[in-house]
Amino acid sequence: MKIAAIIIRTMLGLLFLYTSISYFFHLTPEPVSTGEFKAFQLGLVASMYLFPLAKAVELLCGLSFITGKYMTLANIIIFPVTLNILLINYFLTPENLPIAIFVFVGNIFLIFTHWENYKGLFKAD
Repeated sequence: MKIAAIIIRTMLGLLFLYTSISYFFHLTPEPVSTGEFKAFQLGLVASMYLFPLAKAVELLCGLSFITGKYMTLANIIIFPVTLNILLINYFLTPENLPIAIFVFVGNIFLIFTHWENYKGLFKAD
């Protein structure tokens, strides 16, 4: 289980680092959007802050996943991002759904492997 966690953590970390660095340094061209996803994406871009914020979170969590430091915090912080990636791809771009499922399930798997660190969050005192 520990080796699987390291592999998943590394793969997610590399994916988050690649997408965030690619966004900030414009390393890859933006894919052409169509239909409802294009309207959604234009709304996100018009907000002026949402894409840079999401990519900054991905960058920090990707670094955390690669180094193995602050994993508990990184898993919690990246969870809403991975959920959003899954839902956007499910409803708007189903052709990208396999990658979105991997990212979301990988995040859930890492939370499961570090569950002892999260038990205190669910105690009602």
